[in-house]
Amino acid sequence: MSREERRGVGPRFIMGGRVTLRRIEKSDLPHLRRWLDDPETRALIGETAPISAAQAEAWFDQAGSDPSRVWYMIETPDGRVIGECGLLRMFPEWRTTDMSIVIGEKDARGQGYGGEVGRLLLDLAFNYMGFHRVAIGVVGFNAAALRFWERLGFKKEGVQRDGYLHEGAFSDFVMMSIVEDEWRAQVAGA
Repeated sequence: MSREERRGVGPRFIMGGRVTLRRIEKSDLPHLRRWLDDPETRALIGETAPISAAQAEAWFDQAGSDPSRVWYMIETPDGRVIGECGLLRMFPEWRTTDMSIVIGEKDARGQGYGGEVGRLLLDLAFNYMGFHRVAIGVVGFNAAALRFWERLGFKKEGVQRDGYLHEGAFSDFVMMSIVEDEWRAQVAGA
């Protein structure tokens, strides 16, 4: 199968050293709802409100039939679900996609899981799906996330000034990206 034939189709499982990415299932929705019920988590990822069971099911149905996204749950070797991630707004004609990683379990943050997930998703995007550019939007006051994406090789490319409103205060929304050649050079140097 060529890269062009694989675009928009991701594997069911992606195995890493410390995590497994597996396609999201309906039984995972309580995890997503619990994470989005947490105001701190919502603020850090740019979500504005919790979601109901009906909204979660509607999202799941839409995401599962949307050819412009592929979504995974993040599991540790003992089967613990700690987050979710994926590629979205995939636009094969321009060879570009957006990426998202949310470590929903607070005690799993800062443990290196996100870095491995990021490397697995970038490998999926560049080597398996043949994309040239991967982008991310980051809430400006989330300094830890900005440092995380920079460590993965993403570069700031623009700022949506006051692009995010949280608890009555505006914050910038920082746009970042990495292109294929930068990622390949980073992998070669590792």
